[in-house]
Amino acid sequence: MLCKIQVMKIINQSVIQDIKNGRPLRLNLGCGPITKKGFYNLDILEMEGVDIVADLNKPLDELPDNSVVEIYSSHTFEHISNFFGLMAELFRIVKPNGRIETIVPHFSNPIGYSDPTHVRFFGLYTMYYFVDRRYQMRCPVPTHYSEIRFKIHSVRIKFARGGLDRWFGAFVEKIVNINSRTKALFERHFCWHWPASELVYVMSPDKQIIPEKNA
Repeated sequence: MLCKIQVMKIINQSVIQDIKNGRPLRLNLGCGPITKKGFYNLDILEMEGVDIVADLNKPLDELPDNSVVEIYSSHTFEHISNFFGLMAELFRIVKPNGRIETIVPHFSNPIGYSDPTHVRFFGLYTMYYFVDRRYQMRCPVPTHYSEIRFKIHSVRIKFARGGLDRWFGAFVEKIVNINSRTKALFERHFCWHWPASELVYVMSPDKQIIPEKNA
């Protein structure tokens, strides 16, 4: 059982110095034991290589507005209960047009259902709930759950590459990701026949747009 932390703690003093000197941060969220070079690594557990200890379900109070230029996260967001709160914090701390890359399990991934620590699933349209209606995909989704807005630069559906999937998975991935229509067609009609593995979203906060009024 994970120990619940009460407050965010910056372990690496270089983070504090960069904040004081106005140097933009690069964060690897939910790093676990696998750290990322060139990034400050954040996790809920204090372990070797972790620079910042924080619970992503809670506000990242020690990070100022617009202090982060790049965020990377691999298989972390599916563990977050307060997902809307996390998205609001990312919008706050990331600079306008800063880069956010997040890798999450696709909802058709059978392993995703096996992990008892997963609290949500992701699909092609998940992040579009935070995109202005003028920039939605062909199948628009509601945007009135949150006023924050992001730009989606790319979303890629990925497939397993191990064992028998090595070659066929690569072929299917290329076909599925031709365009937004092929991605939507795959999710609607074929994902339960050949399950996907992951989704990779690349996005940035859209801080210039005025949130549309929803009826």
